[in-house]
Amino acid sequence: MFNKAKRGFALAMAVMMFGTQGVCASTLDEKQKALEQQKAQTQKNLAAKQAEIDDLEVKKRKLEGEIEALDKDLIEVMVEIKTLKADIADKEVEIEQTKEDLAAAEKDVEDQYESMKTRIQFLYEKGGTGAWAEMILADANLSNLLNKAEYTQELYDYDREALDTYTNTVEQVTELENNLEVEKSELVVMRECSEEEEKELNKKLEEKKATSANYAAEIQSAEAKADAYTELIRQQSAQIRQIQQQKEEEARKAAEEARKKAAQEAARKAAEQERQRQAAARSNSTSSGNSSGGSSGGSSGGSSGGSGSSSGGGSSSGSSVGYSGKGSAVVSYATQFVGNPYVWGGTSLTNGADCSGFIMSVYAKFGVSLPHSSSALRGVGTGVSYSEAKPGDIICYSGHCAIYMGNGAIVHASCKKEGIKISYNAAYRTILAVRRIFT
Repeated sequence: MFNKAKRGFALAMAVMMFGTQGVCASTLDEKQKALEQQKAQTQKNLAAKQAEIDDLEVKKRKLEGEIEALDKDLIEVMVEIKTLKADIADKEVEIEQTKEDLAAAEKDVEDQYESMKTRIQFLYEKGGTGAWAEMILADANLSNLLNKAEYTQELYDYDREALDTYTNTVEQVTELENNLEVEKSELVVMRECSEEEEKELNKKLEEKKATSANYAAEIQSAEAKADAYTELIRQQSAQIRQIQQQKEEEARKAAEEARKKAAQEAARKAAEQERQRQAAARSNSTSSGNSSGGSSGGSSGGSSGGSGSSSGGGSSSGSSVGYSGKGSAVVSYATQFVGNPYVWGGTSLTNGADCSGFIMSVYAKFGVSLPHSSSALRGVGTGVSYSEAKPGDIICYSGHCAIYMGNGAIVHASCKKEGIKISYNAAYRTILAVRRIFT
């Protein structure tokens, strides 16, 4: 259906173009020359339109490659968001368990404190220090007295130790809860950043798909015009052939007319000669009976013909040091850029980089070429366990990556809200791989 409509459009355009390029020359040679000039111009127009189509096709294929790359980035960001949500849920479970542990520890402290108060109250209700004097005087057995005193001291020591232990437990659990809350907060920020990236990627995809559709429409329109030029060239070629045939026919007719005229002229001359002979015969009738006469006649005819020649046609084509020293140097260099912005897809350490772009540019300073992809970084260098991680190693997460600083800290291009920063717990989210570049 589309091809039929396109052919109709091409024919209509060809008729219109031919009408505007009508032949006004007075002779067939001038008509042919004018048509050949118009055909040459049409061929130039067709070549230009085909070059335009080729250019549009190249742009469209390039855009389709960008769309495919954005689709992959979008999938990676969506996976990262899913992973971050799972990590946040795990942190919330840890926080709830820590709250329960904190409540239990506080209850143990409270129970121990109440028990200690009860024992102290009992001792003092029995007479305080006076009661102890009575016990000493009343018990003649020194061994029993010492046993009682030792027991009492052990009781005091137990209470103090237990109270200190529970207090320390409460403090540790409280600190753990606070740390978990900080880690959860950081995960939430990264999830929000990833969600923003997802929106930006979707927006870019829609824009590029719209542009791709525009290219397709432009290509379709250009192809229709190219078809119209092709049809016009066909018509112009037919017109040239028609003129050539007409010239050949007129040459044939002219030759035939010339032959007829030559025959007529020969007949006229023959008749004239015959009249002259007869007149001569009559004037000599009184002469002797011998008569001689002669006549000669001849006729000649010739024909000449011409041949026409045609020229036209054309073609066009479109174009187509040790590890620890190096690792520490990497960390020292990377931390110089803390505070600089995060830019998705960026590789500038000063004007903005994303997580893999930051690592790529840092390592480039040391002559190491790395891919600009967080997933691809999971396959570079040598894999080690997190417990073996050293400064300069690359920590890989789902959709994210960082440079290990040592002592559990990392430096990384976190997200748009936080930029390049230092985080003090590399295991704040699920670690997929640890890669060592310098061996």
